[in-house]
Amino acid sequence: MTEQNPSKPPAPDPAAVRDAVTRQAVLGALLDQVKDAYRDAKRDADTLLEQQYKAVGTTKTDAALPDGTKVASVSRQGGERAAQVVDEDAFAAWVRDNYPSEHVVKVIPARVEVSVQPAFASRVLAEMTAAGVAQYADQNTGEVHDVPGVEIRPSRAASHRITYTRGTKAQPLTGRELVARAWREGALAAHVLPALAPAAPPAA
Repeated sequence: MTEQNPSKPPAPDPAAVRDAVTRQAVLGALLDQVKDAYRDAKRDADTLLEQQYKAVGTTKTDAALPDGTKVASVSRQGGERAAQVVDEDAFAAWVRDNYPSEHVVKVIPARVEVSVQPAFASRVLAEMTAAGVAQYADQNTGEVHDVPGVEIRPSRAASHRITYTRGTKAQPLTGRELVARAWREGALAAHVLPALAPAAPPAA
């Protein structure tokens, strides 16, 4: 008769272990399919939405199920532009000539490092970003400087954000829930994820 070792926990039910790892394996395979399909769908949607925006200025588009039920809307988030230093030497030379107290020179063995006080650089760049031009207006003298070595460049690309509909008295299901129901009813599989669509029934 085999004696139980009291120091070891009891082994789990082999069937429960198999069910758990099978569920993980199946969901992992399905997740890969969904990720790939979502990446392709997002790429296509982003391309078409940008083309639509450039052509007619549309910034919001509804997402609807095949029966026309609205489940979400996609809104365009405009990109941003900011002042950026593109030539460190030219920018540092301008600071040296106009604001010498903000110009830093460090003598290190075998070389000399030249830089601009970070706080000053941040302030100047922030003001140019707000103005939308590579110019800095001196608050003390009123002089407007054309700042070399700085350009206004895109700092964040335009993007698109999905907002799902909320439940209402007339339609208590949210957009996500409506999508889930349509999927369960077989209204989306062949259209959205053909790889996971159920097989067609055999001909009678």
